[in-house]
Amino acid sequence: MNPALPIRKIYQGIANRQQAFRMFDRHAQRPNRWQNDDNDLFVGEWFEIDRESHDYMMNVLPPLWMRGDMFAMREFLSDSITSIFLSLTIDGRLRYFHGYCDLADRGSPDRMKAAIIERESWPVHAMTRDERLEHIWSSTHDDYRGYTGETWPEDQQGKRTVLVYCRGRGTTLKLLDQLNDLEIAAKLPVHLRDLTEAVAA
Repeated sequence: MNPALPIRKIYQGIANRQQAFRMFDRHAQRPNRWQNDDNDLFVGEWFEIDRESHDYMMNVLPPLWMRGDMFAMREFLSDSITSIFLSLTIDGRLRYFHGYCDLADRGSPDRMKAAIIERESWPVHAMTRDERLEHIWSSTHDDYRGYTGETWPEDQQGKRTVLVYCRGRGTTLKLLDQLNDLEIAAKLPVHLRDLTEAVAA
């Protein structure tokens, strides 16, 4: 477990069951899938789900464990990484979340819970730049996103890309983390474009 891995929100809004299942492995197109230690791609990712999805996942298999307002899936993504599902009351409203935790680190689920509560308790609607990029990645169809290959410079190989429209060049692949503010705004749904840009803690 890499303790420096950030706990990060990867989708704005409440994912229904179809969206949630798609995001459970939103890195499915990664190069050399299953051949590398890809734990760092998943550990710390979280997003909000609807109650139906939460209850469905609780009943798919008996949980590995249940603890108050959270439970862990019995099926592991890798040796010690699995899904944690949470039902949390935030600002007087019961909400549901999914996150990936490394159970080799006993404190991982509690840190995930604390991070979600802290993030969702912000007094104003805001998104960090990283959250904007993660939302774009999570919501873009597989046909319009991918990973760089051997034709890219060596230091850029294996990085995430999305298709964007560039004036004068038409539609082209661009590194996700190099999108400019206008490209980010164009990729976000209208209701997210004008949110305050928050600075990550």
